[in-house]
Amino acid sequence: MNSLYLPVAVLLLAGVAFALATLLLAQLWAKKFSPHKPGASKNAIYECGVESDGDAWIQFKPGYYLYAILFLVFDVETVFLLPFAVAFHGFRAAESIAMLLFLLLLVEGLVWAYQKKVLVWS
Repeated sequence: MNSLYLPVAVLLLAGVAFALATLLLAQLWAKKFSPHKPGASKNAIYECGVESDGDAWIQFKPGYYLYAILFLVFDVETVFLLPFAVAFHGFRAAESIAMLLFLLLLVEGLVWAYQKKVLVWS
């Protein structure tokens, strides 16, 4: 029985087998060659020898996060727009409307970011 999904299934199984084999080999290597020395210093939060100074919790400004998310959104936008720009001459009305809807959603995101003053770096 010849199936169109046979190559996909074979690649999926090969990927899962490779991942599981790698994890199994790493676990066997760790059990064979890593010394087991439990103790108070090994179970401590920082075992590098430097004692922690102060609280580990710091205040993170959400502006950095929003700026990064906006960068990712508009970076992915270019990935979707490049094939559209290359194959523009062969599009019918449905494809053009779909791309126009995509662009309008991106403009809506840009307007939202402008209204929330995400793009203002202060």
